[in-house]
Amino acid sequence: MRYTGKLAGGLLGFVLGFGPVGAVLGALIGHQFDAYAEQRGGAGGGGHAAAVGEQFFRSTFRVMGFLAKADGRVSEQEIVAARAVMAQLRLTPAQVHAAIEHFTAGKRPGFDLEGELGELNRVCHGRRHLRRLFLELQVRAALAGNDLDGPVRPLLVRIAARLGIASLEFAQIEAALRIHARGFGPSAAPDPTEDLERAYRVLGVSAADNDREIVKAYRRQLSRHHPDKLKANGLSDSMVEHAKQRTQQIIGAYELIRERRGMRT
Repeated sequence: MRYTGKLAGGLLGFVLGFGPVGAVLGALIGHQFDAYAEQRGGAGGGGHAAAVGEQFFRSTFRVMGFLAKADGRVSEQEIVAARAVMAQLRLTPAQVHAAIEHFTAGKRPGFDLEGELGELNRVCHGRRHLRRLFLELQVRAALAGNDLDGPVRPLLVRIAARLGIASLEFAQIEAALRIHARGFGPSAAPDPTEDLERAYRVLGVSAADNDREIVKAYRRQLSRHHPDKLKANGLSDSMVEHAKQRTQQIIGAYELIRERRGMRT
């Protein structure tokens, strides 16, 4: 079975667009991906692109199964979470069957996590955005499955490190995904202190930092995710749209911190 640009686009669309709208954007990415592969067909580009998609698909669901079984058993909630990922990616019946097989393989005793991550790193060489995308998918499923309880969190931190993603960036990914699910503000979070702590994590700072450091971190995050900057680097419109969403999260986090601290900046 071949997992070409359409499936790769679906994966991107799910994470970047946060749902059905993202799946539509993902389909556009996939179309561009396939067209680019066809243009490079003479140089073997299409075959390489398909190989990347296949490994990404395999690793996504195998590692997802491994994490679900990390505490010794796979709960019904974790199965529902994995099924939800498959549904939101709009997989075909054949792809769902393959995803379940990979998920089951990841649950088996003796699953070689290091080997799987090594293969993923190999095909994603020079594609840091794909490694981050992979981690975001795992965090999404784990949050819905068991809220990162037990051995899941340290395993995810270990996976992130293996992919070259620092613990601070992992914390920012988790915070952003939780924030997307609940939003900011008194009506969004039952615990205002937890709400504020998540906002600090989005900016990559802590309550101990002074106001000047908070502002610097805020501007740094805005610059890193600025849509115009990403577009100038040749990223697709869908990736730029994701940057806009991340920018809104950063602004929301900063506004909450500024209000709670009484900052005038």
